[in-house]
Amino acid sequence: MSSNIRPENMQRITNFELANAFIDEQIKEIRAQVGDKKVLLALSGGVDSSVVAALLIKAIGKQLVCVHVNHGLMRKGESEQVIEVFGKELDANLIYIDATDRFLNLLQGVSDPEQKRKIIGGEFINVFDEEAAKLEGISFLAQGTIYPDILESHGVKAHHNVGGLPEDMEMELVEPVKLLFKDEVRVVGEALGLPHAMVYRQPFPGPGLGVRCLGAITRDRLQALREADAILREEFDNCGLAEKVWQYFIAIPDMTAVGVIDGKRLDGWCAIIRAVNTTDAMTATIEEIPYNILHKITARITSEVKGISRVLMDITPKPVGTIEWE
Repeated sequence: MSSNIRPENMQRITNFELANAFIDEQIKEIRAQVGDKKVLLALSGGVDSSVVAALLIKAIGKQLVCVHVNHGLMRKGESEQVIEVFGKELDANLIYIDATDRFLNLLQGVSDPEQKRKIIGGEFINVFDEEAAKLEGISFLAQGTIYPDILESHGVKAHHNVGGLPEDMEMELVEPVKLLFKDEVRVVGEALGLPHAMVYRQPFPGPGLGVRCLGAITRDRLQALREADAILREEFDNCGLAEKVWQYFIAIPDMTAVGVIDGKRLDGWCAIIRAVNTTDAMTATIEEIPYNILHKITARITSEVKGISRVLMDITPKPVGTIEWE
């Protein structure tokens, strides 16, 4: 499947039998393309990059070099899951970089959302490039491109060249899932044996919690956000809402509200719950969460997370409100 156009007769991958046939076909194609050379992959822990990594490990094993950059803006337990699944269970050739301080130092005092995004995106490339420059004999760059990415870019996907490598060396792309839709990628991921939670991970913006810790990011508010978000996810898992809601998260604005904790007044932060359903991310509706669940989430966040005094619910559909706050 070298073309960027999905054949009309290509069957939608809806079950393990079709997924396994696709996996077998891709293993042959990857081996034919790569030979005995090395492939580099930026492994974020997202659905697409995780499935590509698992597929390449099955095809070429240690010839794949995965680089996971923890920018300090991941959700609770995400980098740990990448290390557990890929480093330990799949025995991948995994390079893990904890660049938390590097990112948070650059973001100190920066409140403009666009500026934050640029800093996070730019520094991610810098860190990835530095690691790539230390490696020798990399001929291919693997990417988790999926079919909607190609449709959105009108069939033209910019070829990335990893900095630090010789300028005259064009790295050839390996994009094994580029003709699949997201639901198909998930079926393939489960057929490859990846954990259900990883394969059904909800969409997560590239800047991570950086665009949910609103305004200038501080370490204490970021920590509160990570803990509150983990509680929301845990409670949605417990009550069966996790796979009914397309995207749900906490945002914490750069403002305080007075509260009473342990009999004392506290200027604490507000945790805002956002839970939306969408088919295309162009429009979104609000999921109606039963009040007993909201009460439980509120009680847990205000009692377990240091510094949060209030829990709010954002019930704005899109349009008018975008899905993310920043």
